Amino acid sequence: MKIGYALLTSMLLASVPSLAQKGELKTLAKIYEKDKISEKDIEQYQAAIAAGQPLIGGAAEADKIYFDYYKSAAPMLPLALPENQMNPMNVMKKWDSNVILDMAAASAAVLDYEKQSGKKVLSDDINDMVKMFKPAMLNFAISLGNNSKNKEAASILYGVYKLDPSDVDNLYYAASYAVNAQDYENALSYYDQLKKLNYSGESTVYYATSLASDKEESFATKAERDKMISLKTHKSARDEKQPSKRGEIYKNTALILVQQNKIDEAKAAIAAARKENPTDTSLMMTEADLYLQLKDFESYKRVVNEILQQNPKDADLTFNLGVISMQGEQNEDAAKYFNKTIEIDPDYINAYINLAGLILRGDKKLVDEMNGLGTSTNDNKRYDQLKKQRIEMFTKAKPHLEKAHALDGTNELVIDNLLSVYGVLEMTDKYKALKAKRQ
Repeated sequence: MKIGYALLTSMLLASVPSLAQKGELKTLAKIYEKDKISEKDIEQYQAAIAAGQPLIGGAAEADKIYFDYYKSAAPMLPLALPENQMNPMNVMKKWDSNVILDMAAASAAVLDYEKQSGKKVLSDDINDMVKMFKPAMLNFAISLGNNSKNKEAASILYGVYKLDPSDVDNLYYAASYAVNAQDYENALSYYDQLKKLNYSGESTVYYATSLASDKEESFATKAERDKMISLKTHKSARDEKQPSKRGEIYKNTALILVQQNKIDEAKAAIAAARKENPTDTSLMMTEADLYLQLKDFESYKRVVNEILQQNPKDADLTFNLGVISMQGEQNEDAAKYFNKTIEIDPDYINAYINLAGLILRGDKKLVDEMNGLGTSTNDNKRYDQLKKQRIEMFTKAKPHLEKAHALDGTNELVIDNLLSVYGVLEMTDKYKALKAKRQ
């Protein structure tokens, strides 16, 4: 099947004598290897599948394997029609994940059979097909996700992974989309496969700035990036390490199990991960987060102390501990970790932002109570008390937000909150000055 601009390897029918013994297989092979395919060819192909299906049960192993492959390839034939060659999405949008999964299983069977037999008939063709259509399939999955069709996107990505098991990242992204779709059974299945493969996702992304667009672009390999720089089409090389995703995988697994009320299984999953990777900080963070979810605060503090003993001067780690504590309503602990982060790195802007956020957490409750008061003497007295508490709260948050603004004067979140603070504290001059700068 010659599709697009790639010249796929022609099939040598003589290489598999059994193909010539059945007219249906011969028809399928003949149409499949055509450079150009017509609507009539597709009709004949479908007819040959229908005619051959009842006969294939008693056929030789090779006939079964090749017939299954040709059958699985049927949905791809329209890609070879002239009107679809420039826009394969016209065809792919009609597929579901079973199309890719069936193709992946049939392709794997052919590759395995030809490897064992030593006779390559379709192997090169299959490998070329995967290289050719994989980018379009990935774009198709992304477009589904962008349209909130997360379950469908996950299934397509899983199919692409099965088609090319060497690219395990697609299995990871399939799991992520499944989580977003709340398809937890498939998400757990994908995560289990990732764990068995000992997938970490650690990598390095290679960046350079295009001289034509003045925008930074990423490259799959350092060699590819460096080549573009040597050709003087790009400048400003930069490497960015992608951290391990192992902690996230075990965390999501544990959270799904907790949601399913499988608490012991969740704990066992984390314990097994820690046993295999006792010094993996991301897994320690996952364990601490799990205990917070379970409101097991003693175990949470124990794990946190383990983490800090291992990395006492790690600002990012200490900040993340603050975030976990904040999410678990452990506000005193959160403030302690954010302040510790600032001790380690005085320019850590998010620590200032979160400290202010912690202080202002109670504002809604105060405002709701103030709005619910009447006009009696007691209500007016209570209103004044609440107003005083609110002013004290905003006064305490102000220096953190002002420091964050000094570190990054363009941060919209900081500006919004600082304007609110100046408004509540009736600091009119500062409010107007900040408002003017923004405009």
